[in-house]
Amino acid sequence: MDVTIGQSAAHLYGPWKFTVGDSPIDPATHRPLWAEPGFDDSKWEDVDLTPKEGAIDPLGGLSGFVPGWTAKGHPGYWGYAWYRIRVRLNTQPGEKLALDGPSDVDDGYQFFANGSLLGSFGDFSSRRPTIYLTQPTMFPLPVSAAADRATTVLAFRFWMDPSTQMLQPETGGMHNAPLLGDTATVAAEYQSRWQELIRGYAGYPVLSFLYLLLALTAFCLAFFDRSDPVYLWMGGLFPLAASSYFLMAFAMWSQTLSGKASEIILDVFLMPLTIAGWVMVWWIWFRLRRPAWIPGAACTLALLLALSNLLGENLWFTIIPQPVSAAFHIVSMVVRLAFMALLLGIAFLGIRKEGVEGWLVLPAVLLYGLTRFQNELFAGQHFPTVWLPFGVQVTIGMLGGFMLVLVLALLLLRRLNLSLQRQRRMALDVKQAQEVQQVILPTARMTLPGLEIESEYRPALEVGGDFFQIIPHPTDGSLLIVAGDVAGKGLRSGMLVALLVGAIRSTVDWSDNPEVVLKALNQRLCGRSDAQATCLALRIGADGAVTLANAGHLPPYLNGAPVAMEGALPLGMVSGTVFSRLHFKLAEGDRLLVLSDGIAEAKDADGHLFGFERVEQLLQTRPSAAELATAAQRFGQNDDISVIAVKRTAAMEAMPA
Repeated sequence: MDVTIGQSAAHLYGPWKFTVGDSPIDPATHRPLWAEPGFDDSKWEDVDLTPKEGAIDPLGGLSGFVPGWTAKGHPGYWGYAWYRIRVRLNTQPGEKLALDGPSDVDDGYQFFANGSLLGSFGDFSSRRPTIYLTQPTMFPLPVSAAADRATTVLAFRFWMDPSTQMLQPETGGMHNAPLLGDTATVAAEYQSRWQELIRGYAGYPVLSFLYLLLALTAFCLAFFDRSDPVYLWMGGLFPLAASSYFLMAFAMWSQTLSGKASEIILDVFLMPLTIAGWVMVWWIWFRLRRPAWIPGAACTLALLLALSNLLGENLWFTIIPQPVSAAFHIVSMVVRLAFMALLLGIAFLGIRKEGVEGWLVLPAVLLYGLTRFQNELFAGQHFPTVWLPFGVQVTIGMLGGFMLVLVLALLLLRRLNLSLQRQRRMALDVKQAQEVQQVILPTARMTLPGLEIESEYRPALEVGGDFFQIIPHPTDGSLLIVAGDVAGKGLRSGMLVALLVGAIRSTVDWSDNPEVVLKALNQRLCGRSDAQATCLALRIGADGAVTLANAGHLPPYLNGAPVAMEGALPLGMVSGTVFSRLHFKLAEGDRLLVLSDGIAEAKDADGHLFGFERVEQLLQTRPSAAELATAAQRFGQNDDISVIAVKRTAAMEAMPA
C-alpha cells in the first residue's frame, strides 16, 4: 500500500492480512514472530476495513463501523488475533509521522512497527490482558519507519474477551481503520476523536446529575413528611442509578477502571440492588401489604441476578466453561424478566387499590423495563436505536432514562402535592382540637365564697394530653376538681381528653362523689386499646372538708408538702379498680396544689430533671400557678404542664339560692 504524506493523513483501509491465534516468540529477538517485517503472511486472510455508506456501530453509535471477525468467518471466536499491513511511505525530508489507532475495537491491542512494540491499548503484562472501554490512541512512528520510500510493516496483536460476544453479534478486532500521517495532522484528529468521545457520552453524567437532584429532592421531602417512608427509599435508590450512569461515562473517559471491573460493579452490584430497590419503592409507594412474599422475593431475585451476572458474562473463562457461562447468561435474562413481572404486578395492584395513582406509575415501570432490556428488545432491528444530535450519543436506553427521570419528577411533585393536602387537613384537625380544648378548659382565675382558684395549662405540643375540670356545685357551696393526664401526646391524646371531659360533665349531673367520678371514667376507658390516664378527683365542701380519690396521679401538695396517700392503678387498666381515698380539711389560709408530672419531668439541655426536690423548694416561696408553670417551662418543658392552686380564704358564706 503506497501512502503519500505531506501535512496530511490517510486511513489504512487495507487490504490487511488477518489471522486468528497468537504468534510464537522468535528465539533470536524474543519478539512475536508475526510482528517481524520478514514474516510471510501471504496465506493469511485478506480484510478490508472500508466501511459501507451510513454504517454505524449498533452499540456505541460511532460512524464508519466495520463488522469484526465473528461476522467474517470466525463466529464465536475469542482470544488473540493479528492484523498486518505493508505500507510504503512517500514523505518529505525530516517529516515526523504518527498513527492514530483504531477508535472502535474489541477489546485491546498492541501496536508494532517493523517488529518493534510502539504501544498498546490495555495492559498486556499478564496472561489475560486487562482491557478498557474503547478510547482514542496515538503512536509516534520511529524515524526508521518514516524514511522516504521505506516499506514499513504495521502489525496489531488483538485480544477479545469472551464476554464481549454478549454485547452484539459482530464483535472482534478493528471496527474502523487506523489513520497514518504527519504528527500535526494525526494529533489534530486524535484531539477531535477525544472531543467526539466526550460529547458522545455527555448524556450519562447529565442523567447522573438529574438522579442526584431527584435524590436530594426525595430526602428534602422525607424531612417535610416523615410519615411517608417512600421518600427515604427513593433518596437511597436514586444515588444508585446516578452511580450507574456516572460509572459508564467514567469508564469511557479514563483507564482507571478496567472493563472487567466496571462490568462487575455495574452488573453484579448496582444492577441487582437497583432493580430490587425499584420493587420496594413501588411496594411502599402504594402502601401494599399483600402478597407479603414480594419483599422476600425481591431480595432472593437480587442475589440470584448478582450470581448469574457474575457467572454468565464469561468474566471467569479460565475457570468456568463457556457453556456454563452461556447457561447463566440465560438465567440472568430470566431473573430480569421475573423482576419485571414483579414490577408490573405491583403496578397493577396499585391500579386496583388507588386507580389513577397506579396508572401514573405504570409508565415509569415500562420505561425502566426499556432501559433494562434495550439490547434484547432492539437486537437485529433495522430502525435506528442510536442518535447523535450535536455529536451527543442518545441511545434508546438513554432516551428511556431521560423520560423515566421526567416521569419520576412528576410523580414526586404529585405526591408532594398530596402530602401538602394531607398536612393541611391534619393542621386543620389540630387547630380544631386546640379550639375544643380551649373551650373545655376552665378560666384561669376563679373566685368562690371562701375559695380562690388559679389554673394554668401549657401543652407540650399543639394539642395536650393533660385535662382538668373545676365544677362548683350549684346549691351546696362545694367544689369538684378533676385533673388527669392521658398517656401519650398529640391529636389522639387530645381526642381522649375530649372524651373524658364529656364523661366528667355527664357524671357530675347525677353525682359529684370523687370515687364515683373515677369509676365512671375508668369504665369509659376500659376496652379501648392503649387508652390509659392518671386522674385525681377531689371535692371541697363548704366547711373545707376534702374528699380525695386518686387513680395513679401525683398526690396534691398541701402548704408546700405532698399529701401522703396510697397508690392506685391508672384509669383504663382494669375494670372495677379500687381507687385510693383520703379525707382531710382545709383551714383558713391553707393552699392546695394539684400538679401534673410535666413539672417534675421538665429536663434541661444537659438532661437534668427539674425533679420533686426542686418543686418542693419552689413551693416554699408560694408561687402562683403561672409562676410555677413558667419556671418548669423555662427549665426545659418535656411534657404537658398543668397547675391548679386552691386557697381557702375567710370563712365561707352560704351561697345565695
